[in-house]
Amino acid sequence: MKGKGGKNAWALFLLLLAGIVLGGFIGMLADGVSSLNWLSYGQTFGLDDPVVLNLGLLVVTFGLTIKITIASIIGVIVAIFIYRFL
Repeated sequence: MKGKGGKNAWALFLLLLAGIVLGGFIGMLADGVSSLNWLSYGQTFGLDDPVVLNLGLLVVTFGLTIKITIASIIGVIVAIFIYRFL
């Protein structure tokens, strides 16, 4: 699966995923530091209470919550720059 210029789209996906995870981690760490707490500012959206499908024999629970912070956005931007220069 090659993208523009012969680059692998899976590499972009993995870099974006790593940027989101590392950015979220940095945002959590920066939450307690007074000069860096702006990195943890963001919005959470999704299902607050999971949806439960009870079929008697099988119980399936659906739930998804996404938290977007300034640090995760910066992580995505850095991942895109790294991908462009690889």
